[in-house]
Amino acid sequence: MPASIDKRPSPEELLRRVQAEERRARRGRLKVFLGYASRVGKSFRMLDEGRRRKERGEDVVVAGIQFPLTPDLEALMATLEYIPVLKETYAGNEYEVLNVAAIFRRHPRVCLVDELAYDNPPGTRNPKRWQDVDNILDQGVSVITAVNLQHIEEHQDAVERITGKRARQTVPERFLRSADEIVLVDAAVDDMMKRASDSEPADLRRRLSELRELALLLAADVIDGQLENYLRSNGVVLRWGSQERILVCMTPRSDAGAMLRSGRRNADRFHGNLLVCYVRQSGLSAKDQATMDANLALAMELEADVHVLEGSDPIAAIIRFARDERVTQIFVGHSAPDRWKEMWSRSPVDRLIRAATDIDVRIFPHPHPHPQTT
Repeated sequence: MPASIDKRPSPEELLRRVQAEERRARRGRLKVFLGYASRVGKSFRMLDEGRRRKERGEDVVVAGIQFPLTPDLEALMATLEYIPVLKETYAGNEYEVLNVAAIFRRHPRVCLVDELAYDNPPGTRNPKRWQDVDNILDQGVSVITAVNLQHIEEHQDAVERITGKRARQTVPERFLRSADEIVLVDAAVDDMMKRASDSEPADLRRRLSELRELALLLAADVIDGQLENYLRSNGVVLRWGSQERILVCMTPRSDAGAMLRSGRRNADRFHGNLLVCYVRQSGLSAKDQATMDANLALAMELEADVHVLEGSDPIAAIIRFARDERVTQIFVGHSAPDRWKEMWSRSPVDRLIRAATDIDVRIFPHPHPHPQTT
């Protein structure tokens, strides 16, 4: 029997594909603006897209927006039709509920809905706003919406580890994966820091950077899932292999925790491997040795492949190991003070970058630089 016949879908699979295509043809299209933190500008992007679509002749309404508005959002809202939310009170708490019935009667081509993660009061037809949006899509109305990473249900634990806070209202990741388009609102970390008042700027930068990376990975994963579904629906079988081999270089004073967690996320995201290396050195202080022991324990906890290297020239030892192990990315800390800096020479990171001609090098700034000794 020819191999091509073996790959033909079964009648049941063909029926499932036809039904899925018919449902998709009837439904509106869903576009999601994903923010990695508050105040990245996702509501502005949502309203601005609505304005541009209206100028192109599309029938657009706003059905959910959080008041009060900033002046730039007020200017955009002035160009758009608004279907006010319903204000309901339950057990002393006030809720803003989408006026789904009015939206159905109005039946615009595009509906803008902010604050996707809002809860509805008990007794409402749908307990969650995202379920109202799902109903609107089923009526053939396209929806453009916005949500922050902290409100994605499956990412609550990761966000809480970074920020120490947990959002009460959530949206399941499967709803994001049903989107026809997802856009990450990728505000620069430096710009975000200017908008925030924080007594520990180094820690704030770390938190924002980790949240941004999580959001980038989530958005990329959703897009990859859309591609996989498309290929699978057309009979293309995907086989994943190990794409990335990430090497985290640890020193007694590098920000190993951030590098290790980032390396683990990237390795998981790209179905790759996480390796960790440490060039052994003698004469460490008790504090530095305790830090190294803790870092190595974290590496083992994250299921990294840990290697202790020997050599009088740490850069040469790392590059030799990276080439032997076919490493594709090297993570290294920026700060290398005191004795370790002398051991690595005047510009250790520059030396590493020059030597790693065919390997990507990612540099992690040290959050708490140590003063130079004289």
